[in-house]
Amino acid sequence: MTNGIAVFLGVLIIGFFALDHFVLHWEVPVFLMRKLTSFIEYLAFWR
Repeated sequence: MTNGIAVFLGVLIIGFFALDHFVLHWEVPVFLMRKLTSFIEYLAFWR
């Protein structure tokens, strides 16, 4: 991955979170953190 692609993806992700916060109100960060915590609990079970 080149630096240009990495910067573009970073701006795209940050832009999506900003759009969600100011316009869409889908609560995407909350959804992602809930999925991440359930995934961590799943992985801890298999450890």
